[in-house]
Amino acid sequence: MAAEPEDHPPASTLLPRPLLLAGPTAVGKSAISLLLAERLGGEIVSVDSMQVYRGMDIGTAKPSPADRARVPHHVIDVVELTESFDVVRFVQLAHRAVADIQSRGRVPILCGGTGLYFKAFLHGVGEATPADAALRALLDATPLPELLRELAERDPVTHERIKHQDFRRVRRAIEVIRLTGKPFSAQRSNWDHATRSAHEAASFLGFARSPVDLHQRVSARVDAMFGQGLVAETEQLLQRGLAQNETAMQALGYRQIVEHLRGERSLADTIELVKLRTRQYAKRQMTWFRRQLQLTWINLEPQSSAEAAVEAIARL
Repeated sequence: MAAEPEDHPPASTLLPRPLLLAGPTAVGKSAISLLLAERLGGEIVSVDSMQVYRGMDIGTAKPSPADRARVPHHVIDVVELTESFDVVRFVQLAHRAVADIQSRGRVPILCGGTGLYFKAFLHGVGEATPADAALRALLDATPLPELLRELAERDPVTHERIKHQDFRRVRRAIEVIRLTGKPFSAQRSNWDHATRSAHEAASFLGFARSPVDLHQRVSARVDAMFGQGLVAETEQLLQRGLAQNETAMQALGYRQIVEHLRGERSLADTIELVKLRTRQYAKRQMTWFRRQLQLTWINLEPQSSAEAAVEAIARL
C-alpha cells in the first residue's frame, strides 16, 4: 500500500524557529541569551531601541566586544546619532537578520526589552507614515495647547489616550493626521493580524523578578555604569549630536546626566534620579509585556544564575 502523503515539509526543509526573550531592564536577559546561544548554536538579535545607536554603549548596557566575539549579535550599532531610527526600520533589519541566521542553520534569539519592537516583529506595523521635516518644523513652533486642541477635534480617541504633557507624541499624532487625513488612532491600531507569520510560532519567554530583587539589581547596574564612565560617555555623545536626537535623548541616564552637566543637580542626586527612573521604567515594561503580549514567564530568584535559568528553559 502506498504511503499517505505527508501534510508537512520534510525535516530537512524546516528552518530553526526563533526564540524570543523579553523582560524588564536589569532582569538578566543578556547573560541568559548568551548561554542559550552557545548551547543551541544561535545568534542574538537585539530588540532594544537604543542599542542601535553607535557610541551609546555604557548607558544602554550594550554587549561588550568580548560578548560579541563570543556570540554574533545583530541590529546593534546600525545608525549614527545624527540619523533617525524607528520601529519600521527595526522590523526590516530584524527580519533580515533572522532570515540570514536561519539560512545558516543557526537559531535566531531575539532578546531585549522594547515591547513595541517585539509586537511589530510578530504582527507588523501596518502602513507607517514617514516623518515630514517641513511639517515637523512647523509643529515644533506651535504651542502644545494648540496642538492638543487640534488633536481633540480631529482624533478624540488619541486625545483621550495620550499623555498631554508628552509634546513629542502629540506632535507625531498631529503630523500623521495632517499628512494622511486620517485619525492617528486608526493607524496605530492597524496591526497586521491577518497574515500569519512563521515567527508567531516562535517560543516567547519572559523573565521576571520580585520588585525588591529587581530594585537591587537596578541600583547595582546604575552604580556600575557610572563607575565605568557614563558621564564621560555622555559628554562625548553631546559633541556628536546627542542633544539634537529626541529619540536617543529618551534613553535612561543620558538626559539626567545632560541636566547634571548643565548644573541642574549634583552628581549624587543624578545617580539617585537615574535609579528611580530606571525602576519606574522596569515597572512600565512589565505592565506592557503582560497586557500586550503572550509570554511564558520564568520567575528568577535573587540568587538565580544564568545557568539555572537556561536549565529552567530546557525543562519547558
